[in-house]
Amino acid sequence: MPDFRQPSFHGYIGIAREEITPPIGIYARNWAASDHDIADEVHRPLTATALTLQATKASEPLVLISLDLGWWRRKEDEWFIRGHLIEQLNVDPARVIIALTHTHSGPSISLGDSDKPGGNMVRPYLQLLRENLVRVARDASRNAKPATLAWTYGRCRLAKNRDQFVPELGRYVAGYDERSPADPVLLVGKIVTDEGTTLGSVVNYACHPTSIGWESRVISPDYVGAMRELVEEKKGGLCLFLQGAGGEMAPRDQYSSDVEVADRNGRELGYAVLSALESMMPPGMRATNHRTLESASSLGIWEHAPDHVPSNVEATIHTVEVPLKSMPSVLEIEQQIELSDDRAIIERLRREREVRRTVGHDETVRFPIWLWVTGDTFFLGCPAEPYTLLQRHLRLHFVEKAVCVINIANGWYGYMPPRELYDKEIPSVHQTPFAKGSLEFLIHGSLAQFERLAKLHTQLVS
Repeated sequence: MPDFRQPSFHGYIGIAREEITPPIGIYARNWAASDHDIADEVHRPLTATALTLQATKASEPLVLISLDLGWWRRKEDEWFIRGHLIEQLNVDPARVIIALTHTHSGPSISLGDSDKPGGNMVRPYLQLLRENLVRVARDASRNAKPATLAWTYGRCRLAKNRDQFVPELGRYVAGYDERSPADPVLLVGKIVTDEGTTLGSVVNYACHPTSIGWESRVISPDYVGAMRELVEEKKGGLCLFLQGAGGEMAPRDQYSSDVEVADRNGRELGYAVLSALESMMPPGMRATNHRTLESASSLGIWEHAPDHVPSNVEATIHTVEVPLKSMPSVLEIEQQIELSDDRAIIERLRREREVRRTVGHDETVRFPIWLWVTGDTFFLGCPAEPYTLLQRHLRLHFVEKAVCVINIANGWYGYMPPRELYDKEIPSVHQTPFAKGSLEFLIHGSLAQFERLAKLHTQLVS
């Protein structure tokens, strides 16, 4: 029998956290249906958690930061944050990923909202945010220790397929459909120093943080907050959350004005994370078929043995040229805004305008993705919201690797549904700027690049 190994990476690993809760009164209208514009209460603090990965103490780090924020409306605002971080750390842009947890109960992070109620607070908040990110990244790198990051897959039923067909309406809504397939796979990492101290954990799960809906006026990380609290209380260290490829995934219980719904959803995920962590071998170990013993039946005896954990690190930015749908121009969208007096429709059009500005006016767009290889782990940072097909396909192809797909990383372009959904009136298909087949272009490009990086590492080792 072959040995059983946990996908792992050994090197210098650091993790740190800063609070990034915005001031009360900031513009925080994330739902077009909201009848209010500002937040007036904090449910749980928002945080920035940084993870740095290095092959050696002297090598340039990979910097991965998770922010309890929603999504970028304008590419200029995203670069205002990430560009400053790259400049201050003096690192290769390919080695920085800023990922948003996608809470729908966060503040505006768009300078385009400066004229809205509470919008005067957005610029000072973004300025403070980018300084916080420099500090937390430096703290993580400075405190990095020789450690192992080991991974395992678990399962959690929190996420449901939200592409719901309503016969009475004759169309789809973003709701809940138990009959449609949902991806329950949960990727969990454990970080342990060479001395045996737990530095923290990494959770990669695909599920929209939409527990709290448009009626609530709270600032909240949604279910992510309660999940982190539970995992950190039981296992120690810091817990970093990465939103997976969950364009169609959301909790069954969502859109609530009761924050306990978010906390309950978070505990459901948290206990699944704890279960996965409990199932793991000690990092740096493998399970080997030690011997057999004759009893009432023949017994196969397995035991833990030291494992060789790789320390290779590769990082690249790859672009995939994907087709765009036919869309109105920025001018045409602005004319529609001027003609409407419906608050929800105006907000929807404003978002469509910013998406149009982001993708441009050509027939295709050069879509960037960040690809990292650390030991037995593949990270894919994607500035959009692809459906779970992306992560399911990659994980089936690279069965011996830990595949961590991160949505809303280093920007936001919109949804990426599979080609078979484009003939249906699904909200994500209506919203996306990408044409039919774009997700499949992304899958093909990601597979090819990961195979190239893995082959390059094999050649270097040999």
